[in-house]
Amino acid sequence: MRRLNLDQLLTFAMVVEHAGFTEAAVRLGLTQPAVSMQIRNLEDRLGVRLIERVGKRALPTAAGRDLLPFVRRLRDEADAAMTHMMRHRAGETGRVRIGTGATACIYRLPPLLATLRAAHPGLEIIVVTGNTPDILDTVEAGTLDLALVTLPAARPGLSIEPVCEEEMVAVDARADGVPNPSSDPSSGPSTALPPMTPVEAAAGPLILYERGGTMRAVIDAWFVAGGAQPRPAMELGNVEAIKNLVAAGLGRSILPAVTVAGEGDRHRFGVRPLAPPLTRTLGLALRRDKVRDAGVRALVKAISAIG
Repeated sequence: MRRLNLDQLLTFAMVVEHAGFTEAAVRLGLTQPAVSMQIRNLEDRLGVRLIERVGKRALPTAAGRDLLPFVRRLRDEADAAMTHMMRHRAGETGRVRIGTGATACIYRLPPLLATLRAAHPGLEIIVVTGNTPDILDTVEAGTLDLALVTLPAARPGLSIEPVCEEEMVAVDARADGVPNPSSDPSSGPSTALPPMTPVEAAAGPLILYERGGTMRAVIDAWFVAGGAQPRPAMELGNVEAIKNLVAAGLGRSILPAVTVAGEGDRHRFGVRPLAPPLTRTLGLALRRDKVRDAGVRALVKAISAIG
């Protein structure tokens, strides 16, 4: 049997509930001949009579009475589906899947997602962390809707736009507990710690991001350009683990300044700028053919505001 036509079924229910073709036509915004045609087509498809006339009234046949409960359930489901789709259109509900690195997840996303959740309380946001190449693979495959990743990155099927730049700094343990002058608002420019060169940074034990990620590639390029070859004593994928090891005096690291800008970090770390300066760029990646529903548009707008 060919698939049933929902409009014809709903028209049938309207005729039965109002006991007439004329009233049903008014309610549906159709002409009476159009309503009659829909009923005839439905009866032809099912092979049974559904409506019979009793005087001026249109009443269901035995088959029509059996069909009516099914139609009413379909109508309820159709109304519920429309309600949900309207909420999606308004951005009140839905699901958005974003991929990013662990550092951006810890230091960039929380305030952004809190603001977004307040504006769209029904929006479900799923965050996946990983290295830039792996994250971009999942965006290309459609498993993730978008990504906030470290640049440079290029994929033919993706639109990748820079969002913001983050200053990179050298981070050492601060054993004396005295706040770092360079991060103390009450300190003048003359107290700032001197910049650290690649040669100086490479002279001591290094604790760096693990190989394979774009962040590590950016840091390695800075060392090489400055005539130094980094030989890290430890490599980790988690910035908080790196910070704890640095704070324990096991080595220095090169980290985004935002990761050591907290009030408690001033007493744990000595932070120095780099010479030459080094920044990492965060970029927003989406499939070029991505359908941007209301949830995706809201998250894209929130991420774009970081810069």
